[in-house]
Amino acid sequence: MRLLGSLPLQALLLASNFLAPSVLASPTGEVQKREPKSEEKPPPEEKYFHEAGTTDQTAHYDIRYFKDLVPYEEHRMNLRLLIRSYLSVFRELGVETWLAHGTLLGWWWNGRIMPWDYDLDVQVSSATLFYLEEKYNRTYHKYNYVDELTGKRKTKEFLLDINPSHKLPRLEGKNIIDARWIDTANGMFVDITGISEREPETQPGIWSCKNFHRYRTRDLYPMRETEYEGVPATVPYNFDRILKEEYGVASLVTTEWQGHRWSPDLKEWIKVPKEDKK
Repeated sequence: MRLLGSLPLQALLLASNFLAPSVLASPTGEVQKREPKSEEKPPPEEKYFHEAGTTDQTAHYDIRYFKDLVPYEEHRMNLRLLIRSYLSVFRELGVETWLAHGTLLGWWWNGRIMPWDYDLDVQVSSATLFYLEEKYNRTYHKYNYVDELTGKRKTKEFLLDINPSHKLPRLEGKNIIDARWIDTANGMFVDITGISEREPETQPGIWSCKNFHRYRTRDLYPMRETEYEGVPATVPYNFDRILKEEYGVASLVTTEWQGHRWSPDLKEWIKVPKEDKK
């Protein structure tokens, strides 16, 4: 057996570095501790999508295409075109998507957008987001429709924009929206969020998005085919359970909300005149 002391000086130095990497020898022979390198803080998260403002109204317009607020009388019509175009184009492309959040609640009541809503919400799987990013990111899609006010045939153009941060975790929460379907005429949009089994080993069958909404596989699938605003649409299998967990039972029975009253005869939410409000 060869003793360490019989090794050449260079070998001893190499051995000491290997055995004790956290100390250094000073010229005087004193042992000094190696100071750990300070960890650099990651740069702040940059928000990808930017809205026209922060109010309930302006926060639902993409700033790149915003010109002015759409009047109340035309707002729902424009939202209708948004969701019809989105659902129709995605169906043509063979991409699975389904109604979510307040949009799903509107479907539950009468298959339509609730008149006080400023936005629309849909979901896709995370795998679908990767597919959309590869095949259709930043693509423009034309949609032909009949104007409700004039009866004339018109065409609108919409942008499908995928947030490059969709593949990252939540971080600071500035990019919880993974993609948007944007009306290039006024900036109104459909919010698209991806869900996935984020912890398949410890929580199999539990799907979630970056905004902490959680779903069971058996509540999502098999999806149900239906209609929304007059076009084919898809909703989760246990839609009622999902709505109760997100909004509570009251959301399915309350007949007055946001200055509107539910009319059972018309099956529609009617705006209540100020003098009729209690």
